Amino acid sequence: MLATVPLMPHAVCWKADPRLIWTMVVANAVTALSYLSICLTLLYLARRTRRVIARDWAWFVVGFAAFIVACGSTHLMEVVTTWLPFFWLDAATNVLTAALSAWVALNLIRRIATIGFSIDDYAARLANTETEKRRMRDSLLAAQKLEDWSRMSALIAHEIANPLEAIQNLLYLIGTSEPVDPGIAALARTATEEADRVMTISRSILSFFRQGTEPEPLDLTAAAESVRFLLGTLLHKRELALDVVATGDTTVQALPGEPRQVLLNLVRNAYEASVPGPRPAEVTVTLTGRPTEVEIVVADRGPGIAPAVLPRLFQFGVSTKGAQGNGMGLWSVRQILERHGGQVRVESHPGVGTTFTLLWPRNFHAATEPAVEAHASAR
Repeated sequence: MLATVPLMPHAVCWKADPRLIWTMVVANAVTALSYLSICLTLLYLARRTRRVIARDWAWFVVGFAAFIVACGSTHLMEVVTTWLPFFWLDAATNVLTAALSAWVALNLIRRIATIGFSIDDYAARLANTETEKRRMRDSLLAAQKLEDWSRMSALIAHEIANPLEAIQNLLYLIGTSEPVDPGIAALARTATEEADRVMTISRSILSFFRQGTEPEPLDLTAAAESVRFLLGTLLHKRELALDVVATGDTTVQALPGEPRQVLLNLVRNAYEASVPGPRPAEVTVTLTGRPTEVEIVVADRGPGIAPAVLPRLFQFGVSTKGAQGNGMGLWSVRQILERHGGQVRVESHPGVGTTFTLLWPRNFHAATEPAVEAHASAR
């Protein structure tokens, strides 16, 4: 009958060589501590990202952390069994590590497609970072130029007001002086009318760029007429008619200057989209006063908007004008309508035209969610 040989610690197998023993002990101890620190880091990561990553991915990270600490425990047992023959405990640790290893391997295989896609997507985003930064920088530069131009225009309009008033007074004195030649009086009246026109343009520019932080009663019909006046020369050159039709009370509570900015963007887009052809080129602005809101419809007879662009029309940087557009006009229209609690809808039919419908509330109240609808038709 064979006698049971007691288990011996590793130190006996290594012939009690101090250099070999301490080399193995230090190496295994450092490895065990490193595995433990990795485990704690993964658990900290899972805790900090629990609000942004899916629950199953959080559990995968926790399981992977358990696998890491189990691997570290096998190295810790190597330190223990150097002097103490606790090999069954060592075996149990290896069994647990094997089970966790199999679980991690299976889950990693199951998730490899998602991980690969995420890595490729992240790499693509990194590759496009410079392009996106350049496009954003160009857009911000265009916005800065527009703001500088607006301030300069308002300054010029303000500065020419006083000399124009003096010229008007002098022309009035010339025209009403006795005796005065009828021809000179007629020329004075004509000059007065032109000076009045310049004064009207000056006041329109000042009101256009006047900004305020508090809403006040504004007539949307007056804003539409102001836009027609400012774009009058351009419309005339293109032989384009702009009709403004108002029904009912069109007064709303709004931030100063913003209704004009919205209408200017929409009418200018309609003007640029209208191409002279067999049909009369025409843009219409229809305002209808309702109990709680004012409906504004801006329609043109242009070629329409491509169905692929229509769902993204109000996004920043999206333009239907190619290199000539900066993608800020309709985006600003959406931002202003949202700020006032209104809605904007667009419907476009290729070859027929485009219609923008705005619902501007009577009372100013900022919306919490954007309200934009886009419809396309292949009529």
